[in-house]
Amino acid sequence: MARTGFYDPKPLLDLDMKERRSSAQSSDGIAMTFHEDTNGSVEEPVVFYPHGLQGLHSLQALVPSLLRHEMEIALEKLGLIWDRTYAWDMFLEMMRNQAQHCFPNTDLPLHFTDVTRAILVDWIIQVHEMMNFQEETLYLAIHLLNRSLRLIKVTTTSLQLLGMVCLFLAAKKEECLLPEVSVLCYLMDHTYTKQQLLRMERKVLCGLKFNLSHCPPLHFLSLLATVARCSAMVLWMARYLLELSLLEGQCVVFSPLQLAGASLCLARLVLQEPSTPEGEAAWCLAFTIHCGSEAALLKIMHILTSAAAKAHTQETCATFIKYSSIATMHVSRHPGLINASSLLVECT
Repeated sequence: MARTGFYDPKPLLDLDMKERRSSAQSSDGIAMTFHEDTNGSVEEPVVFYPHGLQGLHSLQALVPSLLRHEMEIALEKLGLIWDRTYAWDMFLEMMRNQAQHCFPNTDLPLHFTDVTRAILVDWIIQVHEMMNFQEETLYLAIHLLNRSLRLIKVTTTSLQLLGMVCLFLAAKKEECLLPEVSVLCYLMDHTYTKQQLLRMERKVLCGLKFNLSHCPPLHFLSLLATVARCSAMVLWMARYLLELSLLEGQCVVFSPLQLAGASLCLARLVLQEPSTPEGEAAWCLAFTIHCGSEAALLKIMHILTSAAAKAHTQETCATFIKYSSIATMHVSRHPGLINASSLLVECT
């Protein structure tokens, strides 16, 4: 599917296994990479489309070194590193860490539903914006919430308290300045006391075994967009779609990289910006990073398309309002989101 830049589930750059690769060029100009496992059997070829570029088989041989160079530049540009010497190692660590704390299914405890979870996440987004926290803090808070709901026993009456504690813990890890506990209680209309908040904090930390590590999809989105030379409009649209995924319980089973890749693909599809050979080459290079199977990316895109179509009519509309401002280029109100579902059907 050349228009969206989807690829076969087997990556050109496999970060988990040492594989021997050999390249071949088919008669119709489609570049293919074969993977050979440790038993010597050759798997199905990975196929991707060069969008009319000439000599892509030569470019493909340079992909690992090209991607490494571009990733070093991207990490430095985004302010995620200070020394390029460790850039590639950091990227590899990000790829490994994203697989931690994966959720095998979307199941929640019996007394919770996706609707109650979405309402809580929407409220956390509002508090996060009010506190003017970094975006990484929001993604970490929702990740901690998703884990906590599955690891510790919480009643429906304590759900708001749990959400605030997750945001507070995320802020402790990501922010320089923290609000007073009394301020947090005020934001909950003093429904809970300081002692209750601190007890819940201990309960969550013990349940999570004090492991608050998480590589947010926002980092992968920024890296992919930088390597792919995406415009500011595409990046803002992808960030909007990615934040919508926080409200969708179905999205918890997908990896951060899958969510980032699907958000970027859908943003590019919705905006339909004119492409150039250089832009398509950069897009191909960015998506040599393994973002998962085409089926998984399509499923995420369908979820996000549906979420974007109803975002303005939902009670949980904090993200829609947040991304309808001048600062975010009014992406949540872009007319292309209305036709996103039909575009996605045409594409598939």
